[in-house]
Amino acid sequence: MKNKLFILIAVIAVVGVLLCVVLCGGGDHEKPADGKATGVDEPDSRIEVAGGSDKIETMEMSAVYMMDASSDFSEVTSEPSAVYSKSVDKVMKSVAGLETSGKAVLGGRRGLAKRKGVAAARADMEIVTSEPKSSIKVLDRHEHVDVGGSNERKSGLLTAGEWNDLEHWSFWDGIINDNEFSGKTNYWKFFPKKLVAVKVVDANNVGVANASVILINGKNVEFTTRTDNAGHAYCWIGLTDGDANDTQVKNLTLIVGGSVVKAQPAITSKGDKQLNMNVVALKNPRRARAKADVAFIVDATGSMKDEINFLKSDLSYIIDHASSESKIPLRTGTVFYRDEGDVFLTRHHDFSENVSEIQKYVSEQDADDGGDYPEAVHSALETALQKLSWDESARARIAFLILDAPAHHEDGVIKSLQKSIKLFAKNGIKVIPVAASGVDKDTEFMLRFFDLATGGTYVFLTDDSGIGNSHIKASVGDHKVEKLADLMVRLIKKYVE
Repeated sequence: MKNKLFILIAVIAVVGVLLCVVLCGGGDHEKPADGKATGVDEPDSRIEVAGGSDKIETMEMSAVYMMDASSDFSEVTSEPSAVYSKSVDKVMKSVAGLETSGKAVLGGRRGLAKRKGVAAARADMEIVTSEPKSSIKVLDRHEHVDVGGSNERKSGLLTAGEWNDLEHWSFWDGIINDNEFSGKTNYWKFFPKKLVAVKVVDANNVGVANASVILINGKNVEFTTRTDNAGHAYCWIGLTDGDANDTQVKNLTLIVGGSVVKAQPAITSKGDKQLNMNVVALKNPRRARAKADVAFIVDATGSMKDEINFLKSDLSYIIDHASSESKIPLRTGTVFYRDEGDVFLTRHHDFSENVSEIQKYVSEQDADDGGDYPEAVHSALETALQKLSWDESARARIAFLILDAPAHHEDGVIKSLQKSIKLFAKNGIKVIPVAASGVDKDTEFMLRFFDLATGGTYVFLTDDSGIGNSHIKASVGDHKVEKLADLMVRLIKKYVE
């Protein structure tokens, strides 16, 4: 009898240990003292234009609901309590992730794909805080950089400024509603006037990179994007239809990492001095891979000789310094474009970790053709989405768009631009325009619409270098003038570190 009792006690003890392992530690990645996650899955996946979703479960912690991104949707058992739970179910079926191989394709998919058949967890997460963005830094003077002998490279002397409209919301709100520039939104059919700004953090208040963020407006998906390396995401309301004036906050629902946020989000719109940041906390989020993709999309028509020569001389310098200083491995890809009827419309080199290989490809390019002013910008953006194998698990994806002329102002072209820019945002690819000489105000605002929609920033060449033709004065506030190569290195580091 004693032996049987002893055996029963032993069995109960073993079962208890197993339950503890399963419930307390089975699904989480270990996190060492240095804060870096270990054991993180690194699938060799590629971005798909249909988007994807994170795997989560929810749990309550200290009166604030934190999301756990380590387990599967099928494990979620919480009952729906959000107002739009039925609508969310319907929406999530349309935005559920796809498993795919191959490259991103605009409006389609390469390789084999299948539906995952996942649903969203609901109602068990709240916005932690809704607070103004505090990291805004405004220079109080127009600072210049010495472009003399301090640069060891004989080339690379092009100078440029940078202006981030998201970090200067009051300034942007002022000019976009000014009589001089208010018509630019109707001209390009982009209306970046109202948004829900989000910052996703972990339990230590550190920004979470590459988390999916979806904004639902009533029964429809309003905007889809992914967080950047600092955890920021920008969901626009009425971006391409201008139908934002009647939007009520009670109709808006945020889905972060696949789980519905219970609280109503704060909106940033006309009259706000800075962004109203909705801070959402995730418990044990999936960690993005410590890698980044950087693409250069370049106008290769006749007036772009200086800019192409700049890339020929400085591309290796930019990538080498950005990678070594940020300690993040970079892949580089390129797209060159001209216009219909030219020797070529677009040509590209897919992403590669071999900088010398990309540098050789760039050195083979030249500037020619391009008779009229507008060029095939829309074709270039489509090619960048269709032909470049963006890594969807990387912590950052950046596209420098270097040009001196606008897209054609035609209905079909504008629809293509709208679709492409939404897909850049959806896949977490920041568009950073570089406006060269020849850019007019229509082109400037087209480019600023692109960077605002994707969470990027606006770069513009200046006359300080004395190289090339005169450059239009950008409609921005006080800014610093830097060597273009060093500015690009700084921005890459900012968005990948």
